[in-house]
Amino acid sequence: MRKICKKIAIILSLLLMLYSPIQVFGLSKDKDIAREAHYAIAFDTESREILYEKKAFDNVPMASTTKILTAILAINYGNLDDTVIISKNAASIRGSKVGYRAGEEIKLKELLFGLMYKSGNDAAIAIAEHIGGSISEFCVMMNDLARTMGLIDSNFESPHGLDSQNHYSSAYDLALLMAKAMENDTFKEIAGTKTTLKEKYGFTRDYNNINKILWMIPEANGGKTGTTGQAGKCLVTSVNHNGRNIIIVVLNCPERWKVTENIYNYIKENYK
Repeated sequence: MRKICKKIAIILSLLLMLYSPIQVFGLSKDKDIAREAHYAIAFDTESREILYEKKAFDNVPMASTTKILTAILAINYGNLDDTVIISKNAASIRGSKVGYRAGEEIKLKELLFGLMYKSGNDAAIAIAEHIGGSISEFCVMMNDLARTMGLIDSNFESPHGLDSQNHYSSAYDLALLMAKAMENDTFKEIAGTKTTLKEKYGFTRDYNNINKILWMIPEANGGKTGTTGQAGKCLVTSVNHNGRNIIIVVLNCPERWKVTENIYNYIKENYK
């Protein structure tokens, strides 16, 4: 009888181990720090280690986080001092806009601030037409660059990220993209500052960054927001943690600011 009881106890212990909640760095799924996010990841850019993930490899719409790739493509292939004439196509694009007028002349560097600070779809179209000659050719360039960066679960149909059938990425791919982009000093300057003075840069207008996470997390040094009907609210953030960049991505997340902060606080407590 004792032997039978002992066997039952061992079996029960094994079953408890097998079916206990999954642990991610000691965190139970019952206490999910990213409960409101459908997809999420935290990624150490130096060690390439995934510190936290939630369906991070699913292909999903990613809204204006697309503009990270648009920006780095413009920086790599354009001259920041180039003057770009805003087309009617750019000025009339729907969604979030800076408010550039058709025929207005804007330096490429200023367009990049409009793209990243205000999530300007008009800036995205103007950049694409200037760099690629057309939207379709710019998208070919986007996908070519994405492949060289190792983004194998992404496809780009536009420079702005408005919903379309074959425009998608994954939380993991966006983390790779942001990690690569943050290696560029110009991108870091644009993505990580909160306001610009037009007198300082010689811009046509002032720009205020709509990315609240730069105020909420003092260590945040870059990021990009995004929102569409299909993608929901999205956020890609770079945080300087103990001298190394941690990329946090949340997609389709109604509480993107809070969840990003939760993930970062969790990393601070658990990752040295």
